[in-house]
This record gives sequence, structure tokens and C-alpha cells, in this order.
Amino acid sequence: MDGLEVTVLLGASVLVGTLLAPRLRIATPLLLVLVGLALGFVPELRAVQLPPETMLLVFLPVMLFWESLTTSLRSIKRDLRGIVIASTLLVVATAFAVAGVARLFGVPWEVALILGAAVAPPDATAVAALGRALPHRNFMQLKAESLTNDGTALVVYAVAVGIAVGGSFTPLDITGMVLLSYLGGAAAGFAIAGLAVLLLQRVRDALSVNIALLVTPFAAFLAAEVIHGSGVLAVVAAGLAVSYAGPRISTAASRRQTEAAWPLGSAVLNGALFVLIGLEVQHVVHRVDAAALGRLVVLTVLVWTVLLVVRFGFLSLSAYTIRLLDRRPSQRARRMTYQARVVSAVAGFRGAISLAIALSVPTMAADGTPLAGRDDVVFVAAGVIVLTLLVQGPVLPAVVRWARLPHDGSEQRELRLAERAITDAALAAMDELAEQHGVDDETRARLLRDHEDGLVTIDRRDPVDAPGQPAPAADGSEASSPPVARHEQYAQLRLALLERKREVLQQLRREGAVDDAVARRVQWRLDVEELRLTGVEPVE
Repeated sequence: MDGLEVTVLLGASVLVGTLLAPRLRIATPLLLVLVGLALGFVPELRAVQLPPETMLLVFLPVMLFWESLTTSLRSIKRDLRGIVIASTLLVVATAFAVAGVARLFGVPWEVALILGAAVAPPDATAVAALGRALPHRNFMQLKAESLTNDGTALVVYAVAVGIAVGGSFTPLDITGMVLLSYLGGAAAGFAIAGLAVLLLQRVRDALSVNIALLVTPFAAFLAAEVIHGSGVLAVVAAGLAVSYAGPRISTAASRRQTEAAWPLGSAVLNGALFVLIGLEVQHVVHRVDAAALGRLVVLTVLVWTVLLVVRFGFLSLSAYTIRLLDRRPSQRARRMTYQARVVSAVAGFRGAISLAIALSVPTMAADGTPLAGRDDVVFVAAGVIVLTLLVQGPVLPAVVRWARLPHDGSEQRELRLAERAITDAALAAMDELAEQHGVDDETRARLLRDHEDGLVTIDRRDPVDAPGQPAPAADGSEASSPPVARHEQYAQLRLALLERKREVLQQLRREGAVDDAVARRVQWRLDVEELRLTGVEPVE
């Protein structure tokens, strides 16, 4: 099949899956994997193959950049220690545990370690697609871990491949590779993000802003590859940096376009990847000898089981260790319960990164002989991905209900806090801004009533807060302006108040009083109001 036929096939598959998933009450990613498996029964379709570098260079930068833009920076800072431990030590422990099991099934040690590196890291895009049943904090912590753990997995993979093809590494070499992967990737990402911020501060139209955003993840990936750092981490670092600077480098119109276009592009690419995973599984199954099929199926199930057991065991061990070493009250509040560790183990989905690593395994050793066990790696990695998606995915909501994790009402509380804070700030600045913009008393009184009505609505949702004071009536000391002039004054004052609200909102975000997700929701409402007042369309 040529490129156009593959594009139409993938697009049609994603469309069918998106339409049918709600009717069948099944998660869209799970249905798309099943669609890919079904398509794989057709020999011509089963032959559809994408090079691993296509997944790494075309699919992942866009999807990871969007996930980074929408990740909570406060959650990362709050759970940084756990995220770092899980994205480094847990990945290494998982890789070696999987390698040990694969070695028992006759897979050469070096190739077994490649398999371990491939399936060790949970995948950020799969977690984002299937982890919505988790409480907000657990979801953000797992998402942050999934965004940062690929650097460790790729270093383990590089060492294992080097040994498999005849190379050798000292502990100093491996340490250098780890540091270069993490520090080099992060430095490249932050450097590109800095250049992007400088450019975007000088660009105002929505289309140019979003074109610059689209180029940023690919530039970050390229910069990291040039210095042999982790391209994946560079994309994540660039996304986090741009997210932090977002309010200063974007406009209401550009943000509205971003919120419309980027989720669509990410969803299409993500859906296509799930279809390709199903096709790849069929391709691998049909390549394996019937005599080896049973052995590989058993190995796949055992590796999948090891992933669950090692993740749960590691989280339990680290929790007990931290509990012994850190007895601060703030740490006790962050302790993970037994039920939460079970939920985290089940939520560790594998996806595109694992498939890309498995498909990247070279076919030949340094002496020109075929690399033994490569087909085993691809088969087991693909099988593990399918098991995590098709078994853990549907089971996760039931496990979350069983765990009875504490209800996380912080998002709604912080939303009310933000709404009240920005409304109070607008009321406090009303007289000053009205005088500054020459607004008459009648228009000012109208805006006061609007904002105090908003406070009443907020107080109904949060009766703890005291209601606002009644609006002063216009005393008629100033003659009313003509209707057209009053409308212009109303719009001008409201826009000035929106800027004041944004300043207060970003201050709350910087102080950590509200989460990034809450700030984005409130920002979205302010942007809609601005576009309604100015009549500016998101696309210029």
C-alpha cells in the first residue's frame, strides 16, 4: 500500500473508532487497538509498517508537547521526589526484572535487557488517554512520571544494544550516558523554549503563534539529538517551560486556536498509533513460528505480570523507606496507601515508546550475524502493550472504585477561590479603572451589578464565603452618555477589568494557590469574554 492509502486507512479507522466507542461504551483507545487487530487479518494491511524513527520523530513530539503543556507544574513540584525515583530507579529495576524472566526462556541476556528497557516505562500518551478514571492528583503524578521516564529507558536500551552488537561499557560510561540523556535533553528543551518565548513575545496574530508552537517540539527534539541527549525529555522540558510562560506569550485569540487545534491533532495521531499497534501485533504473530508461539505467549503473560508486581513492590518499598527516613507532617500527608499503590500499578500502561524501542532493535550483530532473539523482543513488547491496554484499561475504573481513594475536591475549591479572587480584584479596581478610562457612573454601576451578581453565584456554590456588598446606585451626578458611547465605555472598562483579573489569576498560579488546570479553565472563560467583546476571531 502507498502512503496515501495508508493515510486514508488510518484516518477512517480513527473516525470509525471515535464514532463507535461511545455507543459501545468502551474507551476509544481500546476500540482502536481492536480495529487494528481486525485489520491485521488482511495480509495487505498487515504489511503496513512504519519505521521506528517515524513514531519518534513525527508522532511523539506533537503528542508529548501537548501533554506537557497541559501538565500541572504544581503537581510536579509537589511530588518531585516520587516522580524522580519512579522515572529512574523504578525503570532500571523493571528492566532488569523483565530481563531475568526473559533469560529463563532462553533469550540472550543482552537482548533480554533490550526487552526490559522497551517495556519498562509507562507511556504518557496511553496514560493520558486511559487514566482519566484516576483522581486528579494521582493522574497528574503518573502523567509526570510517564513524561520523564523515557530518558532512563532509552539509556538502558542504548547500553543493552551496544553490548549485544559487540560493544562494552564501564560504569563511568553509563553514568555519563545517563547524565547526558537527562541534562542534555533538558538543556536543549529549555534553550529552544527560551528562543520560542523570545519570538512569541513579539508575535501577536494567532496563526503565527501556533505555527511557532508547532515548530518548537521538533526543534527541541533535533537540538537534543545533535548533542546526543534525550529528544523525548527535550520535548517535555520545552513544553513545561512554554506552559509556564504561556500567559505572557499568547493572546486570547491564539489560546482559543491552540485549545481547538492541538487536542484535535493529538487525538488523531494518538488514535492512529493505537491502530498501528494492533496491526503490528498481527504482523509479529504471523512472523513467529508456530512451534515458538506458545513459548512467546507464556513469556508475554509472565512479563506483563512482572511489570505489575515490580511496580507495586517498588512503590511499596520506596513508601516504607521514605516513611522511615522522613517523618515530617507534610510527608505524612503525601503517603501512598496500599490501595493507591494497587491503582498506580494497574494504571501503568505501555504504548508507543515501548513499540518504537522494540522495533529499533538492530537485525545484525557487529560480526554480521543475525541478532538472536530480536523477533522475541518485538513479539513480547507488542503483546505486553496489548495486554496493558485491553486488560488494565477496562479494569482500572473498577480498581479505582475498589480502592475508595479520598475524593479530591481541591479542583472545585480552587476554582471557586480563583473566581472569587479575580472578581474581588475587579470590584476593588472598578473606580480606578473607570476614572482612568473616562467611564460615566451609569456604565460603572452596570458593571458593578454584573460582577456582584457573579459573586452571588459563586457564594451559592460556596456558602462559606461572605456575599459581596450591594452595588451603589448611580446618583445622577453625571449626565448619561449616548447609548453608543455607553456601549463603547462598557466594553473598554470590561476589557481593562479582564486584564486585572488575568494579573490576579497568574499571581495565584505562581504562588501555588490554584493548580495549572484551574488557571487554564478560568483563563478560558476570560478569553471567551474578551473575544465576545472585541469580535476578534481565533484565526486571523
